[in-house]
Amino acid sequence: MKKALITLSLLATVFSAVSCNTASTNNTASNAGAAPVAQKGAVVYFNLDKILTDYDLANDLRSVVETKVNGINEEVTRRQNKLQSDAQAFQEKVNKGLITSSVAEVQYQNLQKQDQDFQQYAAQKEQEINEELSVMQNQIADAVNSFIKTYNEEKQYAMIIATQGDIISIPVVTADSDLDITEDILAGLNAEYIKNKNKK
Repeated sequence: MKKALITLSLLATVFSAVSCNTASTNNTASNAGAAPVAQKGAVVYFNLDKILTDYDLANDLRSVVETKVNGINEEVTRRQNKLQSDAQAFQEKVNKGLITSSVAEVQYQNLQKQDQDFQQYAAQKEQEINEELSVMQNQIADAVNSFIKTYNEEKQYAMIIATQGDIISIPVVTADSDLDITEDILAGLNAEYIKNKNKK
């Protein structure tokens, strides 16, 4: 669960390529950071890993979800430990002959029911965690995609490609660093997020 939270690998497919050639003037992108050298009509790229690491919205959402997930995991663990403790206590009573066979049968059936209830509860909580992660990923993806579309109304690049990890990776094997617009996008995303956050 935590691994899924950290990697956010599903976002890679969302940002595989963004292309937008509408002609309009919009100053949404921040001037903070180095301005890209790439000219209008160029094919440019940005590092998705860097965006996910340094985008304030992504970090804030991740923090909220991690808190929820930790709370869920703690409660699941507490219930699991309680069930295991009850099962051990029951086994000790049976081994020492402290309860009759009829009482043991009733308690055994109760433990089975508790185990079934716990398994159902744990599965439900796992689904809740997956939904929390999915919603978080969708919120980040939507924010980044929306910003890039507006950003490109001004820049008018032919295509904006998202890469992950080192530049020598799919879908980009090699590229001129002058075509890297990561810092420009990151600065614009954080500036927009801070502005919207202050409004709230």
